[in-house]
Amino acid sequence: MTDSTLAADPPKRPPAGDPASHTGLSGDMGISSLMLTVLAFSAPIAAVAGFIPFAIMFGGEGATLVFAVASVSLLLFAVGYVTMAKGLPKPGSFYAFISAGVGKVMGLGSAFLAVVSYLLILCGCFVFIGLTVTELIASMGGPTTPWWLWGLITWGIVSVLCYFHIEVSAKILSVAMVLEVGIVMVFNIAVLVHGGGPEGFSLTPVNPATLGNGDMAIALLFAIMIFLGFEATALFRDEVRDPDRTIPRATYGAVIFVGSLYTVSCYLLTTAYGSGAVEAAADDPKMMFPSAIGHLAAPAFTQLTFLFIVTSEMAAAISVHNVTARYIFNLAADKAFPTQLGRVHPRHGSPARAAVTVAIITILLTSVVGLSNPSGEGLDAQLFGLGTVGVLVLMVLVSVAVIAWFARKGIPAGANWFTCFLAPALAILALGTTVVIAVLHFDLVVGGAPGQNLGLLAVLAASLVAGCALAIYFRAARPQIFKVLGRAEAEG
Repeated sequence: MTDSTLAADPPKRPPAGDPASHTGLSGDMGISSLMLTVLAFSAPIAAVAGFIPFAIMFGGEGATLVFAVASVSLLLFAVGYVTMAKGLPKPGSFYAFISAGVGKVMGLGSAFLAVVSYLLILCGCFVFIGLTVTELIASMGGPTTPWWLWGLITWGIVSVLCYFHIEVSAKILSVAMVLEVGIVMVFNIAVLVHGGGPEGFSLTPVNPATLGNGDMAIALLFAIMIFLGFEATALFRDEVRDPDRTIPRATYGAVIFVGSLYTVSCYLLTTAYGSGAVEAAADDPKMMFPSAIGHLAAPAFTQLTFLFIVTSEMAAAISVHNVTARYIFNLAADKAFPTQLGRVHPRHGSPARAAVTVAIITILLTSVVGLSNPSGEGLDAQLFGLGTVGVLVLMVLVSVAVIAWFARKGIPAGANWFTCFLAPALAILALGTTVVIAVLHFDLVVGGAPGQNLGLLAVLAASLVAGCALAIYFRAARPQIFKVLGRAEAEG
């Protein structure tokens, strides 16, 4: 993936001392940079090694088709999302879209839900990295180390990098993405070179009849959960070279690329084990991919896989931190948060104060949940799972906002009934069903016994209600602030 425009002019940053440098973000990211920046969120190698085995476990040999269905579902979401982004030139992403389509009260509520959801996912990244590094060191005969030590080191690295201009993060994420996708491709090519698995290549994984052999609902839940990240493209509107061109192409490109990667990798991982794939996934899902790549490519790739999972999650943490900082920045620009958090660094051109705020909240939150669970066992799953459900709810609300927006505004030139109404309606059906499945099977999302952790959903509900309540207060007591919520000043 290359973008010929990446080597063009340097980033468009306001000069230091210019008042504009304190009020708006700027950048010069091209299509490839934006794609890789948001794709890092989904941590492809961690998804292939960690989530695809679970999809095979529940979906059986038909898990490959589940990933194809997930890809189509999220493409339908992207169609409405991109169509509205073209007609609503605002940098607030979900916050701006829901405010414009559903209303400012729900818009501010969704912004609070987004901040909390992404903070939970970010904390989950640090816990996961800490646990994985600790386990990796122990597996190589090293000493036992506390998970929080590696989580703290990672937090420091990520917090420093996200303080600077987005171009710095984009370059690092581009390299990380190329490396981790490279490892996945090594496995895929190795399966092809070996002529498939013990039974060669089979059409069984792509036979629709196999969909009835497993729990497709749960498999679809895991498949959709690992796509998240591409939905943040519109959040970087002020930091890309040509928003009307870059955002749509990066959004579609991200969904198509990662969807193809997951679908093909799921087929080849199933093929590598043949008829024993479901059993292998059930016996030891964590080792399914590393064992296969070590056997088919070279033994060294087993340990390399765990190493790249760590770097992949670090890249994901950088991506999530940047996304969260920009939500806080936009809320501060609209005076829903302290306005000081909406200032841009005069030298680095970054939302530095918002980024520091994210760093502080993250270390405090991780410390609190870490003290409640010193071993860290299952903590990463709880944080990841809860945050992911929050983002899925937001995607459903955005699709509702798209339909409401075009119902009021009418179908614009260049769009049609499918892009404005049918595609988002189908996305509501697919993603809304996924949210229901996630709640009904919340134990599979966050761990624990059935019903044990359902109370965690109160965190998401409370954040949504708090944002809505604040918007209602602004409407009654501070109408001048309520008027500009949802980045209304960027309209037109």
